[in-house]
Order: sequence, then C-alpha cells, then structure tokens
Amino acid sequence: MSTLVKTVLLLTASNTFMTIAWYTHLKEMPNRPWILAALFSWGLAFFEYLFQVPATRIGHSEMSIAQLKILQEVVSLVVFVPIAVFYLRESLRLDYLWAALCLVAAAYFMFRGGLRLD
Repeated sequence: MSTLVKTVLLLTASNTFMTIAWYTHLKEMPNRPWILAALFSWGLAFFEYLFQVPATRIGHSEMSIAQLKILQEVVSLVVFVPIAVFYLRESLRLDYLWAALCLVAAAYFMFRGGLRLD
C-alpha cells in the first residue's frame, strides 16, 4: 500500500473522530453543562490522535508539511459533509461544492510537482 493511500486512510479515520468530537455534543448533549460536552469531546479526540499521529508521520516520509496540511483539509471536508448532512441534519449547500473546488485547486498546486517539494 502506498504512503499516500495509508496517509489518506488514517486521516479519514482521524477526521471522522475529530468531526464527531467537535459537533456531536451539539446534537446529543445540547442541555448538558459545557464541561461534560468538553470531556466527551476530549475522550473522542484521544482516538482522533491515535490515527492522526501515525498519518502525519507516515505522510511526512514523502510529503512536505504544507502538502500534509492541504491533504488533511481535503480529507476533512470529505468527511465533514456526509456527517453534517446525514447525521447532524444540516442542509446540503452549494457552498460545500465551492469550498471543495477551492480545496481541489489548493491540492493541485501543492502536489503538481510531485511529493516532497521542499
């Protein structure tokens, strides 16, 4: 399995936990004290980091930090939209498409010369 594929898979898992940690308490715990929501989110963030740290270490073997950051943002949006629409019941907006196109353009410019440009 290539470094890029491993990195993307690990970042996908990481961003799934991150998105759930950041937003689930808004739906599931709206009337609970914020400190309980924070503790719940921190608990989920632990699992995010179990995937994020290996993802960035593996990715950094062939990618620059800037490339990793842009890749993470692309993965983040790909993970966020389905969670927002299907779980959090947010409306699918055309702005998601425009944001995605901007990230595709960012990824193009970061990776057009290949991996590890620094």
